[in-house]
Amino acid sequence: MKQTGRRFDAAAFYGGTNSEAYRYLGAHRTRRAGKDGYVFRVWAPNAAYVSVVGDFCAWNGYDHPMTRNADGFWECFVAGLKRYDTYKFAVTSQRGDTVLKTDPYAFHAETRPGTAGKLYDIGGYRWGDDEWCKNRAKAPIDRSPLNIYEVHLGSWRRRENGDFYDYRTLAHELADYVLDLGYNCVELMPVTEYPLDDSWGYQCTGYFAATSRYGTPKDFMYFVDHLHRKGISVLLDWVPAHFCKDAHGLIDFDGTSCYEYADPNKREHEGWGTRVFDYGRGEVRSFLLSSAAFWLREFHLDGLRVDAVASMLYLDYGRENGRWTPNKDGGHENLEAIDFLRALNETAFSVDPNVLMVAEESTAWPLVTRPAKDGGLGFNLKWNMGWMNDMCHYLKLDPWFRQFHHKDITFSLMYAFSENFVLPISHDEVVHMKGSLRGKMPGDDWQQLAGVRAFTAYLLAHPGKKLTFMGAELGQWHEWDFASQLDWYLLENQENQQTQQFFKDINRFYLSQSPLWSIDFSWEGFEWLVADDNCNNVVVFVRRDREGRELIAAVNFSPVGQAEYRFGVPPKKTYREVFTTDLAAYGGTGDWCNEEPIETEGIPSHGKPCSLCVKIPPLGAAFFSGEGEWHEEKSEEPTGETLAEQ
Repeated sequence: MKQTGRRFDAAAFYGGTNSEAYRYLGAHRTRRAGKDGYVFRVWAPNAAYVSVVGDFCAWNGYDHPMTRNADGFWECFVAGLKRYDTYKFAVTSQRGDTVLKTDPYAFHAETRPGTAGKLYDIGGYRWGDDEWCKNRAKAPIDRSPLNIYEVHLGSWRRRENGDFYDYRTLAHELADYVLDLGYNCVELMPVTEYPLDDSWGYQCTGYFAATSRYGTPKDFMYFVDHLHRKGISVLLDWVPAHFCKDAHGLIDFDGTSCYEYADPNKREHEGWGTRVFDYGRGEVRSFLLSSAAFWLREFHLDGLRVDAVASMLYLDYGRENGRWTPNKDGGHENLEAIDFLRALNETAFSVDPNVLMVAEESTAWPLVTRPAKDGGLGFNLKWNMGWMNDMCHYLKLDPWFRQFHHKDITFSLMYAFSENFVLPISHDEVVHMKGSLRGKMPGDDWQQLAGVRAFTAYLLAHPGKKLTFMGAELGQWHEWDFASQLDWYLLENQENQQTQQFFKDINRFYLSQSPLWSIDFSWEGFEWLVADDNCNNVVVFVRRDREGRELIAAVNFSPVGQAEYRFGVPPKKTYREVFTTDLAAYGGTGDWCNEEPIETEGIPSHGKPCSLCVKIPPLGAAFFSGEGEWHEEKSEEPTGETLAEQ
């Protein structure tokens, strides 16, 4: 990226409000004294000496010394450099120790095990997603469908020799696959450069560099651009909660606690082996705000899923008594992190008013998805971790025991509209002996796959936006393995082909049915019909859209089918089954379908004056849509003469 003509706002940087620091700090191609080269700048306030080193000087720390400029940054110009030249900063502390540090603002980096930055100009990519951006502005999230396919790029699919696909190949392969499956959004696990594959990207070193595992920054731009042209949103996992302790990274950057807290009671997440950003320091806030804005502005991402928000909010998160420092009021809330999160969301929406800012927040912290002016954190979506935990617990139970834990599938409606929720079945739920989605289900193969179908129908019908981790659609029984690829070989089996076909059809059904997503965040879009049938493991409810159209979902989490299940319904003349999980094409029995229109009967049930009697498949779900108006039949009043005669 060439330097812009604008003066860098150093005061805003030090004050913690600069979201364009990457335009100035780092390495930028420029021309000085008639020579082409790169200008390097780095923030290292307590360093005694800094120089630029790289292949171009045989890593000699004395060839290109940096000096402090008027704004307090170390700076130097090196002529004759070219794209992909590797470089680092040799930072000497006040104690005399010298450490080679990767540029925190580098746009590109070596592929692990290399750790140097690489010179790269991110300008000049010709985007073709103008139409996508215009259309997205017309589809506010509160009244639009959002069905997210979560992906780890390195283990979704690999080449025959085990090598990674590159960003451009992934763009085509993944876009076609996601469209065929019926999802409309992809969420990427972190692609910000990271040294260790085992961290899945959640312990990163390059907050401005798309990992070189899969190609260059412009290759990643192509990836996003292509998905947009295909009508697919792209979200990115972004990690401002902590950073890894690799020596070439941010840790003790100038020999002191620079990016992290100096207070030992706040500095580390010992359970994760990481350092915690100092949210009270303006330069660190500007670094993080600039990173968030960078991905939204320069890579056209549709949103950020902010990782581990709970660990940012609480000073005692993961810390024993006596090993955390209270805030100025004596509480355990991290007031600096709260202010930062509000600033983060304000920054994101200033870059793109239609952006999705998603909090992975696992506690009952209030108003996460409410504006800062109302006391909220300012996100517009939050992962519903409580629902996820309840559902994973419920699904693992033998169906006979589910009757004693019915609240697992109903309790979420006690708080479903307190925030704008995403319902996640994410990567975290299919690793570390938790079992794949199929692996959570008890019973034989048929019951497991039927359970996957029933749960997926419940997920798509429940209020809230949706997220499913890759592989569920294959009926994969192995846990996710980041070091390999999905078990694509399973598609040689008929039952796995049928499971994949089910996902395709029900995802398209979801997208086509506005009652399932038009009102996700308030009671107007939901009504219980049967909430308390724990004995049969059945729930029935209505979803409504803004025009009053209704869809009834009936879900049976028991292996015992319901041949004549009666429940009260809104007064429609007839109902038709518009989707069932029991089709033989999905691996179902085909015996529990309601093939003919069902007449509404004047039999009161569940607080309604009329009711329906339907079949609900074992470990399955059925959706019903009503037609016409039902009117209660009124008997004629007897005349006085008739009464006298009686």
